[in-house]
Amino acid sequence: MGAHQPVGESELLALLKRAASDLGATAWVVGGYVRDKLLARPHLDLDVVVEHGDSLAVARRFAELAGAPPPVTFERFGTAQVTLPGRLVEFVTARTESYAADSRKPDVRRATLDEDLRRRDFTVNTLLMDVDGKIHDRLGAREDLEAKLLRTPSDPVRTFTDDPLRMLRGVRFAAELGFELAPDLMPALRQLRSRLAPPVISAERIAEELRKMLESPRPKLALELLDEAGLLEVVLPELAACKGVAQTGYHTHDVFGHTLLAVEGTPPDLLTRLAALFHDVGKPRTAKGDGTFIGHEEVGAEMARGALERLRFSQREIEVVTRLVRLHLRPVFYRSEWTDGAVRRLARDAGPHLDRLMALARADIAASAYPEPEKLDELQSRLEAVRSERPSRLQPLITGEEIMRARGIGPGPEVGRIKQKLEELVIDGEIQPEKQAVINYLSEHSDL
Repeated sequence: MGAHQPVGESELLALLKRAASDLGATAWVVGGYVRDKLLARPHLDLDVVVEHGDSLAVARRFAELAGAPPPVTFERFGTAQVTLPGRLVEFVTARTESYAADSRKPDVRRATLDEDLRRRDFTVNTLLMDVDGKIHDRLGAREDLEAKLLRTPSDPVRTFTDDPLRMLRGVRFAAELGFELAPDLMPALRQLRSRLAPPVISAERIAEELRKMLESPRPKLALELLDEAGLLEVVLPELAACKGVAQTGYHTHDVFGHTLLAVEGTPPDLLTRLAALFHDVGKPRTAKGDGTFIGHEEVGAEMARGALERLRFSQREIEVVTRLVRLHLRPVFYRSEWTDGAVRRLARDAGPHLDRLMALARADIAASAYPEPEKLDELQSRLEAVRSERPSRLQPLITGEEIMRARGIGPGPEVGRIKQKLEELVIDGEIQPEKQAVINYLSEHSDL
């Protein structure tokens, strides 16, 4: 097998068959891999459930036979992970697990294979494949797969109480697969929504589901289902607060409805979609009652920061999203009369995220009845022109040390003020974009 080519299914099953038979155990591939095989969706990672044997021993034997590094084991949960080129194979002994009311550590015990399947999240994730590649369906999963239905193997209240994260997983699967929730799921989601918060479920696990919803083909559906289930106020209270906040002018929806359309209109890039999600969250706090929301972009940027910190997003992701929220109105307010300097300033302020900002602006305009969306095409071509200028007017051309030398002054706020002024003059085309030209200008203008 090549270094970059994932191991083929037939080879995996042959290794699995041998490892299980060497130890007198029975091994089954279960869950997402089997489901996605029937849906013809790519799925590289395998979950293996071991019956009549020790999953850690089967994992060790499988790793040996595959020439892979020894498994990473999680003794407490009885699971082991083997890494192969392009794939991760996780082994677990047939088990049941449930969470105590205030704990995020499950209570795990051994179980029969049927018990194990019944304690899983949705029937479509209970399909089994044996080591000869034959698919087995013990709980009517294939019917649900054909009906595009997400149903729980047990009573939904029991299923979601056992692991409350499953409430978000249900919404995420609906968004990823285009499936519907069975009718008895919504009441259970509403009843148990308060369990979906730390300490029971960690912020990191909640954020992971949210990421997948936003990267899915149907992020708007995910947000609508979260809202309908009452989970939105628990996970994203900032967005829930936008419901019923009326807008005037070119807007056709309240702030919440507009936000959902904007998210739907962005490309499937996580940071752009997060920016669309938060771009107007500052409106409820800045509403004057007359359809104006002055400063909502600044307020919204800080609210986005708070929400993303709460959800434990990385500092880099937070910086990108808050910058996009802060700048989101700039392209929307573009006019043909803008000077090249104003266009360069936008390019400079957006930096490496300019393409994301333009995608957000297009989605923002498309999510209302804005009369001239084509103005963004004009802005785009002007931005491309100023970005391709050589030498560039967008890069700082002089350092603080050089200013102190030229002026004979020590460190202090004056240095920063002069540096900023020189950068603005270069951007406006008043000074040639060359270091020597900037130094010459500095020595000729003592009043700067």
